[in-house]
Amino acid sequence: MVKKIQKTAGTQPDLPAGLLDSQLAQSVKASAQQIWLAGMGAFAKAQEGRLKVFEALIKEGTSLQRKTQSAAEEKIGEVTDRMSAMAGDVTAKAGQHWDKLESIFEQRTAKAMNKLGVPTAKDVDALIKRVDELAAAVARLSKTAPPAKAAPKPAARAAAKKSTRRSAPRKSSS
Repeated sequence: MVKKIQKTAGTQPDLPAGLLDSQLAQSVKASAQQIWLAGMGAFAKAQEGRLKVFEALIKEGTSLQRKTQSAAEEKIGEVTDRMSAMAGDVTAKAGQHWDKLESIFEQRTAKAMNKLGVPTAKDVDALIKRVDELAAAVARLSKTAPPAKAAPKPAARAAAKKSTRRSAPRKSSS
């Protein structure tokens, strides 16, 4: 730009000063116009480039979002697995402690019931077995032995005793 002005100024030294100023002004005006148009072109290119850059940033952002989302889901999966394993361990330990507590309770209850003379389940089972054996023995004996004379019922015995007491003479005290 400056070279162009010097060129126009150097080629016409014999022109009047007003004309030289007018040509200089024209040259400056033309240069200013070119600068303006270059600026407008640069602005238009920047606008185009801005859209392209903006679209490129959107694509890059979308790609980055997918990557971070998959990484986050992977980490969440790992944490979930670890938490599940820890929960399983805690549950197992709690179950062991519960079993231990239940066992202690059963032992103490059995000890207290034994002190009170309450038969255990084993004692009751043994008694049931013994009663079954006796019932079987009675059934065998009742089939092989001749029928025995029926014994009077306890209520009949008591009534018989009372009647014999009443019929006995009383001693008088004279």
